[in-house]
Amino acid sequence: DVLAWNFRSCSGEPNRKLQSYHSGQTGDLQYVVKHAIAQGYEEVCLVGFSIGGNKTLLYLGRESEDVPKEVSGAVTFSVPCDLTSSSKQLALPQNKIYMKNFLFSLKAKLKEKKLRFPQEVDLTGFRKLKTFYDFDQRYTAPLNGFASAEEYWYKSSSSRYIEQINTPTLLISALDDPFLTKQCFPHEAAKSNPCFELETPRFGGHVGFMGFNKEGLYWSEERAIEYLNRLSRF
Repeated sequence: DVLAWNFRSCSGEPNRKLQSYHSGQTGDLQYVVKHAIAQGYEEVCLVGFSIGGNKTLLYLGRESEDVPKEVSGAVTFSVPCDLTSSSKQLALPQNKIYMKNFLFSLKAKLKEKKLRFPQEVDLTGFRKLKTFYDFDQRYTAPLNGFASAEEYWYKSSSSRYIEQINTPTLLISALDDPFLTKQCFPHEAAKSNPCFELETPRFGGHVGFMGFNKEGLYWSEERAIEYLNRLSRF
């Protein structure tokens, strides 16, 4: 069975609070995991992509003592686990089209928030924002209790906690991923932590692991199932 969840404000319906989601927020993931267990599931496996992968690694590392025993393993893909360097990477000219698209979607969500919280959300001069630093410094950090974009990135980067992961976990990031830097490939952690594996295929881009097979499956789907089946207790 698969239980998918949308980050707050990402389902097509805005959430009701001023805060929506950010890369370091793991409380909702814990809630979903406990919800699944409450339905009677004896085993839960986690799969996360991009920001979802960062949240997954954060949850398993930073919150390792609170991860339920039913969580047997995890697979993550294309994870910007060092948010500082990844944010700077996205600010480079070659990633301008991606950055423009991200800001466009974020502005649409802020417009919805402003209707509900007109005093807290100010869109004046939004067009001048060109990078994640601009956006996170003005909105993400202050709305979520961080002193600055830098503090937000530092505290929300899963790379700091990978060595604390004690659940079997696989991270797969392509070497040609335009969003990732060398800091997002934690080779040392993979050597020192027996519960953590790192795979770095040459191709795949950012969450683009096509399979080109008759079944229409992505290579990432097949690899995730293969890895998790090896861990299954049943």
